[in-house]
Amino acid sequence: MNISFVFPAQLGKARAFLVNEVLTAAAKQQGHNVVAVDQAEFVVLFDEQIPANVVGKQGAIVSLEQAFTQPENVLTQAVSSAQTFANATQAAISTSAVKNIVAVTACPTGVAHTFMSAEAVENYAKAQGWNVKVETRGQVGAGNPISAEEVAAADLVFVAADIDVDLSKFEGKPMYRTSTGLALKKTAQEFEKAFKEAKVYTGGNSSAQASNESSTNEKKGVYKHLMTGVSHMLPLVVAGGLLIAISFMFGIEAFKDGNIAGGLPKALMDIGGGAAFHLMIAVFAGYVAYSIADRPGLAAGLIGGMLATNAGAGILGGIIAGFLAGYVVKFLNDNIKLPASLASLKPILILPLLGSAIVGLAMVYLINPPVASIMEALSNWLNSIGQTNAIILGAILGAMMCVDMGGPVNKAAYTFGVGLIASQQYTPMAAVMAAGMVPPIGMAIATWIARNKFTTNQRDAGKASFVLGLCFISEGALPFVAADPMRVIATSILGGATAGAISLGLGITLQAPHGGLFVIPFVSQPLMYLAAIAIGSVVTGVTYAIIKPRAE
Repeated sequence: MNISFVFPAQLGKARAFLVNEVLTAAAKQQGHNVVAVDQAEFVVLFDEQIPANVVGKQGAIVSLEQAFTQPENVLTQAVSSAQTFANATQAAISTSAVKNIVAVTACPTGVAHTFMSAEAVENYAKAQGWNVKVETRGQVGAGNPISAEEVAAADLVFVAADIDVDLSKFEGKPMYRTSTGLALKKTAQEFEKAFKEAKVYTGGNSSAQASNESSTNEKKGVYKHLMTGVSHMLPLVVAGGLLIAISFMFGIEAFKDGNIAGGLPKALMDIGGGAAFHLMIAVFAGYVAYSIADRPGLAAGLIGGMLATNAGAGILGGIIAGFLAGYVVKFLNDNIKLPASLASLKPILILPLLGSAIVGLAMVYLINPPVASIMEALSNWLNSIGQTNAIILGAILGAMMCVDMGGPVNKAAYTFGVGLIASQQYTPMAAVMAAGMVPPIGMAIATWIARNKFTTNQRDAGKASFVLGLCFISEGALPFVAADPMRVIATSILGGATAGAISLGLGITLQAPHGGLFVIPFVSQPLMYLAAIAIGSVVTGVTYAIIKPRAE
């Protein structure tokens, strides 16, 4: 018979190894084969928590202590008292009268979707009469952290995240994973699926986790890995860009003279451009690799990203380095098999060494030379671009920012703008931010000039939308998108394209990738930039006010 032993997630690795050794020896003496759980005909468990991947299989639950001291007797009794495992996880969830829900939300920037989805989850759970605690994973760390006691009491862990987040404290609990977008827009549907599809979380790269993630309706893969990289890169870009901009306030070339203002402009340029901007591509690539291969991929990704930076391969080289490092290290991790006594060497020696060597050599000899040429050609084209082409490019980037309000298309345009900052190209970023501010501000304008077409709640939402728009949070328009998607998106694209075209057509530059109104003093032409945002917002607001039907 093919037998598998499934140990509790909280059991120490050393103890699990010892128990597994004595049970394996006993099983072989009795003529059984010890195999992976997915190939097993019979499964031995050691606690009452029944993992999802053993549901429907024959097996038994035995005492861990007896299994270690009397392995032969325990195996004999287990086989003779076999039972079919039922899905106790789902049963426990569905029969619980007052459910205890803990949730985690996280988006790439750690701002809008993180907190809006958290609010949606909390409001829905409270409306059902459940106990709920939502932990937000933003740029400043975990907000409203979930305690160990709350984890222990939880019936369900609901994770709405567009990036990789540390979920180790939830091991052994039933978990459902989805995106912040679905948690925000289809909260009831996602909770209904959660109670049907939740799987026990067993850590990092488990098959249960992979199976659970594949059940969501939105694509994760490439987008999720990219956004994990962007999320960790953003603080470096924001800090570096603003420090460079402050240095420029002493004079565009003041940083070249160490005697000006006691050398402060030079120091600021060294910090912002020499350190922060020099690290940003490496950090981006490192965390793309981390998203794919977990901690073992981080070193190879950081090294590959730094090689791309030094070679002038820019964000494109960083993207290639991150994915190459992630998948190379993941392949090595899956295929290098070591005896238990040497297993600890793999994550700290073998994987970093082989991964860094393979990725580094590939970057130096194969990837960096052609990619650096492509980035140089792109930079030269942007530097020499005529006004007509600049207007067209700005309109395209502006329209992309307004297609899905923080979704994949929006993030693609945003990543393009942020990535070019590393190549000293600052005009696309300005166009991207101007367009991203248009939808929420435009919706607020529409509520002001066509009050009788909006309900009281919508007019109140317009006030909040205006503030969010000033902060460059495009998601402020989402309540309007949810109520009237076609008209809101169409008019937002029109206004966003207008703002982007004006900004790029005028050659306005911006080195900070976030901040909205608060970083406008650092753009090259503040008044014209404000005019671009205002014109785009008015186009959106007036157009929507005209075509929107009267509220019933």
